[in-house]
Amino acid sequence: MESELLNCESKPHVLFIPCPAQSHIKCMLKLARLLHHKGLQITFVNTEVNHQQLLNSGGPNSLDDEPGFHFETIPDGIPDGSRGNIYELPKSILTNFLGYFLDLVARLEIPFTCIISDGMMPFTVDAAETLKLPIIHFWTFAASAFMGYCQAPNLIEKNIIPLKDESCLTNGYLDTIIDWIPGLEAFRLKDLPGYVRTIDPNEVDYKFNIESIKATRKVSTIIIHTFEELESTVIKALKPMFPHIYTIGPLQLLLNHIQNQQESKSYSLWKEDAECLNWLQSKEPNSVVYVNFGSLIVMSSQKLLEFGWGLANSNYYFLWIIRPNLVVGESLVFPPELKEMIDKKGFIASWCPQEEVLNHPSVGGFLTHCGWGSTIESLSAGVPMLCWPYIWDQPTNCRQICKEWKVGMEIGDNVKRDEVEKLIQELMGGDKGKQMRSKAIEWKKKIEIATAPNGSSSLNVEKLVNHIHMLKLA
Repeated sequence: MESELLNCESKPHVLFIPCPAQSHIKCMLKLARLLHHKGLQITFVNTEVNHQQLLNSGGPNSLDDEPGFHFETIPDGIPDGSRGNIYELPKSILTNFLGYFLDLVARLEIPFTCIISDGMMPFTVDAAETLKLPIIHFWTFAASAFMGYCQAPNLIEKNIIPLKDESCLTNGYLDTIIDWIPGLEAFRLKDLPGYVRTIDPNEVDYKFNIESIKATRKVSTIIIHTFEELESTVIKALKPMFPHIYTIGPLQLLLNHIQNQQESKSYSLWKEDAECLNWLQSKEPNSVVYVNFGSLIVMSSQKLLEFGWGLANSNYYFLWIIRPNLVVGESLVFPPELKEMIDKKGFIASWCPQEEVLNHPSVGGFLTHCGWGSTIESLSAGVPMLCWPYIWDQPTNCRQICKEWKVGMEIGDNVKRDEVEKLIQELMGGDKGKQMRSKAIEWKKKIEIATAPNGSSSLNVEKLVNHIHMLKLA
């Protein structure tokens, strides 16, 4: 027992804290489990609400402590009646989380080696300074989007943002080429993350993005959820800005190499409907369009019905994820004619095991909001995409999917059923769709090489582990 205790004390102990949103938690929890497998001790901090949701979806024992890995919680500071408002969370992170986090660490009385924080948790830089701990920021985005966020202070200094007035959203201003960002040549303003569309400098989400990048620019060690071969130009451009950059991804493929990886690990805030996998089993290879707009996007019922008619009229099978809170402020009712067509060709679920779905042979295309979690999972599965970006990093991901990696096509902002129908038919059966599928399979092979034992991402995991060991010795 004494030798076990000494062994534990000799291992670095990393304090993880993700941004309290589905894709961020999933990504950071996978990195934490990967580093734990490499011999590091982990304390993982969720909000109380999200921790309970993970237990509800994964089962009461899915987050049980194991040797060297345990969970802690802090409040989220959001009043119960306001929890559905996506702007309440960034407001609380900026005002409440520093105190909650410092209180937790004081209570734990653990000699932590370092903090690995989500890049979208700006208070952690102040926390690390107070606690006299080294800090590493993990950006769960693409390197391209991270570079786009890093430009916020420069864009402000050049008076490009915030936008002067609403006319800038419609008069072609967003099509302006920004030709001075290293690694993002020929990017339009609209291709940068969604903060560039802000008119009001006091808008909560805008301030949150600016504070996040200001904080990250004070951090010397950055992890990005990507792989070298996918974004080599951007990564090369980022290296002079940050002394230590580790590109580690896709995380699930790295975890797949761990022997005896338990299947019961919980990553989802919602119960996953496995019945859809049985439905997919009955379909031909590459015959199904998978549709999922992520965990936070909301839309009007009118827009959702345009998607529905486009899917139904395409005459392809489709698996459509419709969360209970996907439609803004109203209950969703399908017209009888559309419901009849959905019953014939579609399967609707409230949530699903997305990586299993994307890797199913029957799935031939993915209609997505272009969140980075969905994008990198689609690339990992070799599935081409139809892109409908909304906010945050999604416009940047969409641009790279369509222009740089050539595995997708974009649906216009103003969703029309005829366009959706036409693009689905091209994606699933057209010449461009075949080219994109071929390109997607090429990227899948490159991902498999990057995450193999001597691949770039695997080697970067080892380098990161060594870096943390050096912090322990310092």
